Amino acid sequence: MKILIINSGSSSVRLAIFNKGAKGLVREGSGHFETDKEAPEDQLRRFINEHGAMIDAAIHRVVHGGPGLTEPCLITEKVENEIERLSELAPLHNPVALQWIRACRVVIGNDIPNIAVFDTAFFASMPEVSRIYALPRELSREHSINRYGFHGIAHRAMLQRFKYLRPDIGNNSRVISIQLGSGSSITAIKDGLPIDTSMGFSPNEGLVMSTRSGDIDSGVITYLQNRAGLSANEIDKMLNTSSGLLGVSGLSSDMKTLLGSEEPDARLAVELYCYRVKKYIGAYIAALGGVDAILFGGGVGENAPRIRKKIIDNMEWCGLLLDDRANEEAVGKEGRISSANSKIDVIVVPVDEAAVMAEEAVGLL
Repeated sequence: MKILIINSGSSSVRLAIFNKGAKGLVREGSGHFETDKEAPEDQLRRFINEHGAMIDAAIHRVVHGGPGLTEPCLITEKVENEIERLSELAPLHNPVALQWIRACRVVIGNDIPNIAVFDTAFFASMPEVSRIYALPRELSREHSINRYGFHGIAHRAMLQRFKYLRPDIGNNSRVISIQLGSGSSITAIKDGLPIDTSMGFSPNEGLVMSTRSGDIDSGVITYLQNRAGLSANEIDKMLNTSSGLLGVSGLSSDMKTLLGSEEPDARLAVELYCYRVKKYIGAYIAALGGVDAILFGGGVGENAPRIRKKIIDNMEWCGLLLDDRANEEAVGKEGRISSANSKIDVIVVPVDEAAVMAEEAVGLL
């Protein structure tokens, strides 16, 4: 069985092909492509033809599944309509996922099953106290206003790898997983289940991101409406596309560019980015009652030793010590970067979302 994996982001897409045979899942090809240069249909045809594959099923990462879509499922008309309805809550991601779902039907035919795997599903079991907002309960229930969490596939992938690396404590551990990339999030996991995460009702809550603001006082929104005359849509667009690293630095949303800049605002953007992560780590250590391991994943988490060092520095108070040499060497590869004397493991874990998506969908297929 040939399985096509489509992991579409807001500005790029990761494609992979797995073969499900007697020996399990075997990756036969993969690629990471920008999405502003080719139509989804053309990218799919080229990728499939390059690997000479006859596709039996397509698996799609969908960021927001809402309260109802919490398991991998066949994409029916009803499911597609729900993904579209939820686009209001994930405007940078759900509409793009729909484009790739529809492109698949054009390229590989309507008879090939399309299956959705949801980023929000990993957090469906979070305790109610970390899922709700302190809003009127009837209003929240009527409009399904909850903290859904995102990047669930990435956090699940990091956790699975940690369990493999530390089988002695993997299933009964306190883990903080940190996904740092264009979008960023941090999750507290206890005994294999998430108890809290930084992203909430939308992917904009929590950490500072490339173009997203992260945590912000709701009073700023009404103030901008009343004093600056901005509409709700204009503010929403600003918070998602021109804030974060880009907004603070006024220079770029790219971490590599900012790290190489001497501009004061660029340096401030980097400091704020790292400070917000450090603050969440402290909060989650308290929520977990201690921590056994901290995992770094994502484009920035896997490839930026300076960012990891800024985050971990000065946390000796909780027994967290970095091995500077190991940290510098762990670029784009797995590695333990905490010192031998550290009471807490710090591990860089390259995130393999495609493998997790394939594994989750195989049972359904």
